[in-house]
Amino acid sequence: MTGRLPQWLKKKYRDNGRLHSVKAMLRKRGLNTVCESARCPNIAECFSKPTATFIILGNVCTRSCGFCSVDKGHPELIAEDEPVNVAEASLELDLRHVVITSVTRDDLPDKGAGQFARTIDAVREIYKDDRRDGCPTIEVLTPDFSGLAESIRIVADRRPEIYNHNLETVPRLYKKVRPQADYERSLNLLGMVKDFYPDIITKSGIMVGLGERTDEVIAVMKNLWKAGCDVVTIGQYLMPTKKNLPVVEYIKPDVFDYYKSEGGKMGFKQVESAPFVRSSYNSAPEHQNTRSPVNSQQ
Repeated sequence: MTGRLPQWLKKKYRDNGRLHSVKAMLRKRGLNTVCESARCPNIAECFSKPTATFIILGNVCTRSCGFCSVDKGHPELIAEDEPVNVAEASLELDLRHVVITSVTRDDLPDKGAGQFARTIDAVREIYKDDRRDGCPTIEVLTPDFSGLAESIRIVADRRPEIYNHNLETVPRLYKKVRPQADYERSLNLLGMVKDFYPDIITKSGIMVGLGERTDEVIAVMKNLWKAGCDVVTIGQYLMPTKKNLPVVEYIKPDVFDYYKSEGGKMGFKQVESAPFVRSSYNSAPEHQNTRSPVNSQQ
């Protein structure tokens, strides 16, 4: 789809001063954020709060999803100081909710799960040492770890408040959108986390506008509910670069409202459905507006 964006997809918010200062701090620590790598339209708004979703395990992915603008290829070695750098950046920004995600690392024996665990530990430790009034809540947005239960367990054992893994699209479009992923494998991951620790909030998101039908989106939501997922996010796909998949349709706001309404009827704890919704946008759940005790996950 070409041409001008519809009115409801024109972003008005901009605070370039705060945007550049946060970017400078991240570059100083050698960190990447999904906000930048995925060319998120909410970046100026989020950085002004400030919030950020940190990408660990480098910035080169071993998979080639059609929607994603992150570099693909042969990743570099894991940076040993990456967990500490994420922790220090979180403290400097005084974050109350830290979101940690990663590129997919199919080249690693544990698929990168250990680095997630080390990063969670580092964030909690630095806040504890700083003697602040508690740690921020922590959300992880993980790849599928190739379905390895032991890797999924490594991350879940650190008891992040939220465990997020995105389905991204409907099963029919997986070969085009996520050619190296598997729909059932992703559903199973969410179910495993819930089986390991029922109190962890599980979360998943999909993009719309890639050619899916409304009934297919509803079917995905029902599958997520059956898998024990607590929170669902639904947002408009926007082509980040000319190399990525084209937008098939700009979904109207009333359709997003319909998805939100149907999700509420299904019983999800939270459904965020709107054109600019992204997996980590305004990600701290409303009922977690205070910090967790520093030793709550020990």
